[in-house]
This record gives sequence, C-alpha cells and structure tokens, in this order.
Amino acid sequence: MDSPHLPVVVIGLLGTTLDVGRHPDRWQNWRPSVSICRQPDVIVSRFELLHGNAETGLAELVRRDIASVSPETSVVLHPVQFGDPWDFEQVYEALFAFAQTVLDPTRDARVVCPNPFYQIYEGAALLAGATPVYGSPESWAGVQLLYACSPANPTGRVMKLNEWRELFELSERHGFAIASDECYSEIYCGEPPLGALQAAHRLGRSYDRLVAFSSLSKRSNAPGMRSGFVAGDAELIRKFLLYRTYHGSAMSLAVQAASAAAWRDERHVEDNRGLYAEKYRAVLPMVRDPLKTEMPEGGFYLWVRTPIDDTEFARRLHGQYNVLVLPGSFLARKTNTGNPGANHVRIALVPPLAECVEAMERIMRFAGSL
Repeated sequence: MDSPHLPVVVIGLLGTTLDVGRHPDRWQNWRPSVSICRQPDVIVSRFELLHGNAETGLAELVRRDIASVSPETSVVLHPVQFGDPWDFEQVYEALFAFAQTVLDPTRDARVVCPNPFYQIYEGAALLAGATPVYGSPESWAGVQLLYACSPANPTGRVMKLNEWRELFELSERHGFAIASDECYSEIYCGEPPLGALQAAHRLGRSYDRLVAFSSLSKRSNAPGMRSGFVAGDAELIRKFLLYRTYHGSAMSLAVQAASAAAWRDERHVEDNRGLYAEKYRAVLPMVRDPLKTEMPEGGFYLWVRTPIDDTEFARRLHGQYNVLVLPGSFLARKTNTGNPGANHVRIALVPPLAECVEAMERIMRFAGSL
C-alpha cells in the first residue's frame, strides 16, 4: 500500500541580500525563499519564514511573490529580534573567511602571521592567493593583512600597549588590515589581557583597518557551539558579512539561544578561569630538568622546552607513556633564524585536574629517562 502524501512544510530564514527584489528585474534573479516554492515537482504547503524586525517590508514582498507563483503555499511570517547583527559562528572559520574578503591577490598580496602560530592563518592566506610571511617581515611591501594573537597560541604571551602602538603605526604607514585573534582573552591568571580595540581606544586611535575576533570556544569551554563575534572597522565587517552570506553556515535557533545565554553569563567564565588556575598551580611545579617552561600570561597551554627533537619527544612519549603533546615545530615555520617551535612541545591543560597531574607525572618519568 502506498503511504499517504504528507504536506511539505518549509522553515526558512529570509535572505536580506539574495531575497531582495528589484521590480521588474527581481524575477530574473535567483531568490532562495521564492525559488523553493517554484519547483515543479514539490508543492510547498506551508512556508514558516523567519525574518528580522527590520526586514518586515522585504518579508511581505516575498510573501506576495510566493503567492503569485505558488497559490497553494501558505506563508507564515515570524519576526525575530536579532540581538547582534554581526554575530557569527566559530572564530576560526571567521579568521579564515576574513582573509578572503580583504585580500587582493592580483597585487602580490602578503599576509603576516605570528611564528609560532595557529595554522588557520597560513591556510587562509594561501587559499586567498596570498603569500604568508612568518614573524616580522624584512619589508612591509605588499602586506595587506596581519594576524595578531594575544594571548598567543601556543606561548600564552600577551601583547603590551607599546607593541599595539607600534603595530598600529605600521598599519597606518603601510595600509594593511589587522585581524586580532582574541579567543584566549578570558583565560588568564593575573591581569586581564589588553585587547586590540581596548588598546586602540587608550591610544586615541580609530578602529580603521582593525577587527577583533572572539568565541565561546575557550571562554565557555564550548567549541561545539561554533559561536563567536567580530568587532571593529565597520567597512571591513560589511564586506565580511556579505561574504559570509553565501556560506550557508547559519546557526540553528536552539544553538543561538544557548549561545546567547552563555554570552550573557560571566559566572561560569570566572569558574572556568579558576579551574585552569588550579591546574597551573598543581602542574607547573612538577616541571623540572631536563624540561623547562614558565607560567604563561594567558591561555591554557604550557610551552615546554625539550632536551631532544620535539617530534621525537612527542612520538616516544606517546608510544611509551600514552600521553599526547603537540610538537612545537608543527606550529611554526622555518625562517632565516630557524624554526622557533623546534625543541618545544605544547601541553594543553584541558582535561580534568587529576588527568593533567597524571599526564605530567608520566611526562616527567619519560623526560627523566632521556
């Protein structure tokens, strides 16, 4: 027996760019909310269309256009108050995507990355047709974008006000944009790290060519939420928002609600900092010769110097003691002065306290055998 046909119900979000109609040419363009109701093989019974409060006029136009091409479709409009129109998903996706919007590969673009650094900066530069430069370049010619990370991954180092001043002066002199990766900014044990926008404000500088990125990933220990924000130069953000319109990376309403709750609450962030501080107090004194490290200013890593090649250290530690660390040379690139990550490993204090202590005990037993 054939099963009965169930009515087709579509739940969609109004596209403030693609769904825009410009009479009479709007019928020549692909408009997703209208086009889905024009499919000859699918009759949409009901379309639940969500839209921002500011887009009520556009939503009404889309409803009328759907009625003209698919009279069988009932369109129900749902106005939604978006708390932050610049809110976007996980910061690493954004750091990657941002490069695609600001770089012009036809002008031999170069992108400056810290060294060592998080690998997304390099990948973003290469896929945007630019050349990555590691560390301070000998020449700033052709530099269109610079990535800063404070607190730094993997070292935990925090940029000071005079360093931001020097960086802003270089940006003004050479015209490059600054993308400040601040996803570790709320993990610290002493003073809160100085952010890029905060530094610009203190120095009486505008936010021109400056954009800061953050997320719930580290602040709330919630990388799976894929929730973050961008703030800074309005013109750069406008281009970036247009680019992300075509990603199809919208966040579900349930995740939006959970994200909003996490962004509003500071208590769990303070508790989270307290847990990391407890791990540092327990684990840091355990590190002794032949390993060397120091307390970072921010983040949740230990950047440990090793007595042997870092790749060999990581391989043997895993094989003999079942502990995973990341070779520092993987996080850096070789320059004229060598690889700054060589003979270092990154240890993440993310597991519970007891596991961190057990892991460091195993690491020190292994190191003692070298």
